[in-house]
Amino acid sequence: MKPLILAILPVAFLATPAAAEVEISVYTGVQSAPHSTIKGNDPGGVGVFDYNAGWDGKSFDMPPYYGFRATWWRTERVGFALEFNHAKVYADDETLADTGFSRLEFTDGLNIVTLNAFYRWPSESRRWTPYVGAGAGVAIPHVDIQSAGGKTFEYQLTGPALQLVAGASYDLNDKWAVFGEYKGTYTQNEADLDNGGTLETDLITNALNIGLTFRF
Repeated sequence: MKPLILAILPVAFLATPAAAEVEISVYTGVQSAPHSTIKGNDPGGVGVFDYNAGWDGKSFDMPPYYGFRATWWRTERVGFALEFNHAKVYADDETLADTGFSRLEFTDGLNIVTLNAFYRWPSESRRWTPYVGAGAGVAIPHVDIQSAGGKTFEYQLTGPALQLVAGASYDLNDKWAVFGEYKGTYTQNEADLDNGGTLETDLITNALNIGLTFRF
C-alpha cells in the first residue's frame, strides 16, 4: 500500500504547468487521539461489544508518526494538495482489560489519504507565511486486532476521512522552507475481522507537526 501511495504523488503532478509553484513537504510531530466508541461483533472472542475506548498515539514508537504532501499552488494564495498521513492509535491498557481484546490498534498506521485545498497569506516584507487547509479522502489503516476469536492483521479500506490544518511556513531561501502546523483528522472506520465479525469506530487525531518543504 505505501509504495503505491508513494508512486501516486509524482504522477499526480506530471501535468503541472511550468509557471505553477509545486511544493513537496515531509513532516513528523506529536499526535494523540481522544476516546471513541467502538462497537461490533467478535464471534468466538469478546462477542457483541459497545465500549468507550481510550487511545494512545505513541508518536515516536516504531513505526513513527509522519506524513508527506505535494501541493500545487494555482495562484499566489490558493493551492491544492495530495497528502498521506501516517497517524496511528493504540487501545490503552484499561480498554484492553475492559473489552477482552489482547490487541486493538491501527499502527502501521491509520493511513489517511486526502485531497486538500489550501489558502495562504504571502508577503514580500516577511519570510513567514501563514496558511490554512482542509481536505477529504479515505482511511486505509493496518488493522491489528486480536482476541480469543482470532487475529486480524492486514490493510483495509475502512471509510471516509476529513482533515483540517492551520500553520505557518518560514522561508530559508527560494527553494527550501520549514513549517509548523496543527493538524486534526476525522475518520469513520468499519473494519472486517477475519473471524467474520466487524469493528466500527470514528477516530479523531490531533497533531502538532514540524516539517521541511522543497519548492520548484
